[in-house]
Amino acid sequence: MRQLPLAISPPLQAGFDHLVVGPNAHAVQHLRHLAMPAAPVYLWGPSGCGKTYLLQSLVSQRQGMGERIGWFEAGQSPLPWLLDDAWTLVVVDDCQALDAGQQQAAFALFVEAGSRGVQWAAAGRLPPVDLPIRDDLRTRLGWGHVFALQPLSESDTRSALRREADHRGILLSDDVMDFVLTRFQRDLKHLMRLLDRLDEFALAERRHVTLPLLRKMISEEDRPA
Repeated sequence: MRQLPLAISPPLQAGFDHLVVGPNAHAVQHLRHLAMPAAPVYLWGPSGCGKTYLLQSLVSQRQGMGERIGWFEAGQSPLPWLLDDAWTLVVVDDCQALDAGQQQAAFALFVEAGSRGVQWAAAGRLPPVDLPIRDDLRTRLGWGHVFALQPLSESDTRSALRREADHRGILLSDDVMDFVLTRFQRDLKHLMRLLDRLDEFALAERRHVTLPLLRKMISEEDRPA
């Protein structure tokens, strides 16, 4: 019987210092040196290109300065969405998936934040003009700085995956890395989730991460319950 590991593995370390910038240097520099309150920021691009990670890095930076942040996400944050007087930044993620109630809440939140001088940032898979949301919110998301993010190249993806593995104390051999990048989706969101599972599986098995261990994990995940 496999023993369940204790939750001692370090989490994904969101932060600008841990970021592989790749083709998104302009957006990273803007967020990293954002003098709040500034014009609103909207990030867009395909799933896995780093939108959420960049927003998390901004939040991590501001929390490190002692600030308090409000984070809202489509499908994850129940209504009502209310602005806290202590917040200096409001973030809304996955804007393309906001339902009617969340769209109304996001618009009211952004209006109130703007009137109080509270910074806000948002992200979605589409540029503001193409978002399937109400017109007033779509217009507001396009008011400020809009950055189109690009997926990382294969070499940058390898660097990002290896950097996160090193942070966790996992040695990813070349054969493991090659297998991962040829058999799984290459976007960062899926790769980091895979690393989460592999890290937990290795702890439960009390073994180092190797290609046979990865194959065993995949086999057990595919096995019918």
